[in-house]
Amino acid sequence: MISMRSVDKHFGALHVLKDINLEVPAGQVVIVIGPSGSGKSTLCRTINRLESIDSGDIAIDGTPLPLEGKGLAMLRADVGMVFQSFNLFAHKTILENVTLGPIKVRKMNKKAAEELALSLLDRVGIAAQKDKLPAQLSGGQQQRVAIARALAMKPKVMLFDEPTSALDPEMVNEVLDVMTSLAREGMTMLVVTHEMGFARKAGDRVLFMADGEIVEDAPPEQFFTQAQSARARDFLGKILTH
Repeated sequence: MISMRSVDKHFGALHVLKDINLEVPAGQVVIVIGPSGSGKSTLCRTINRLESIDSGDIAIDGTPLPLEGKGLAMLRADVGMVFQSFNLFAHKTILENVTLGPIKVRKMNKKAAEELALSLLDRVGIAAQKDKLPAQLSGGQQQRVAIARALAMKPKVMLFDEPTSALDPEMVNEVLDVMTSLAREGMTMLVVTHEMGFARKAGDRVLFMADGEIVEDAPPEQFFTQAQSARARDFLGKILTH
């Protein structure tokens, strides 16, 4: 479903992705962890070309990523993205935020888009908030709207870039619960996160990144109990003792 081959990316002199090779089959949940500055978010953002790459190939469901134009817009419709910041339209209601993409991009009629949006808002537990503006919702609720909005496009893949890092601790679980249920339903997901409990519970694989490279790629239980590299063991030693 996601294929990355020999992907390199520089920001000026900084080599942020070094010869990345990654295959994510349909229905798999891949968790990306690692220290700050290791290239995790950049990896995530190259998959729908929010960041361009310097060399290599990226394909979604067998289709190479278009460079620009209509092809790229259509591919982005197939790749849902949820960010740290919720990126909701402040002047539109929750319902309008979720229906906008299906109406504009998927050319769905308004009634069908609203029915879909309501079912998704119900699924993430906030259908009752549909007529409110984003500012009237808590951070956790806004992030759940962002997930519903991404799902409304009926994506083949969902990308999550630190979706809980901007939330108060008590709101983190309400977002992770929605993500866990998506994982159980077979959604193909790539999740950049610091939430190790979630990685252990919902992930099929854990990728550990450091200095722009994928250092380890292993099932969660194996990674958390028998990390192969000294770099990963050092990282786990720092975060799991807190």
